[in-house]
Amino acid sequence: MSTIRITKKFNFETGHALYGYDGKCKNVHGHSYKLFVTVSGKPITDTNNVKLGMVIDFGDLKKIVNEEIVDVFDHATVFNKNTPHVELAKELMDRGHEVLLVDFQPTSEMMIIDFAKKIKNRLPKNIKLHSLKLQETSTSFAEWFASEN
Repeated sequence: MSTIRITKKFNFETGHALYGYDGKCKNVHGHSYKLFVTVSGKPITDTNNVKLGMVIDFGDLKKIVNEEIVDVFDHATVFNKNTPHVELAKELMDRGHEVLLVDFQPTSEMMIIDFAKKIKNRLPKNIKLHSLKLQETSTSFAEWFASEN
C-alpha cells in the first residue's frame, strides 16, 4: 500500500512580544496564525474498520492539534519566561488575561519546534508527522520537516 500524506489547516489568534528584539516586534502585538499539519502513513486496508481507506481520521488529527496547540494558544499572549516580560505577564494574569510563559523566544521558528514535539507525542505509532507550516502573516511563515530534524 502506498504511503500518503494528508494535511489539515488550523487558525488561531495569538499575541506575543520578542524581548530584546531591535524592531517593532519588541512591542506586544498579535497575529492571525495559520498552522498546516501534514502527516503521513498508509491508508487502513482492514475492511472491518470504519476508517477504511483513511491514513488518520481528520477528526482525530483535529482533536490532537486543537488540544495541544489551538486551544492553548488561541487568544493567549506568549512571553519568554526567562525575560523581564514575566512582570508584564503577571500583571496581565492578575487582570484575567490568558498568558503563556515558555522557555523560548516566541518567534514562529521556535513555536513551530515546540508544536512539532507536542503533535509527534500524540500521534498513533503508525502515523508520522511529516511537516508543519506556521504562517504568521500573509507573507511570512516558518516550516518544519521531519526529514531535516
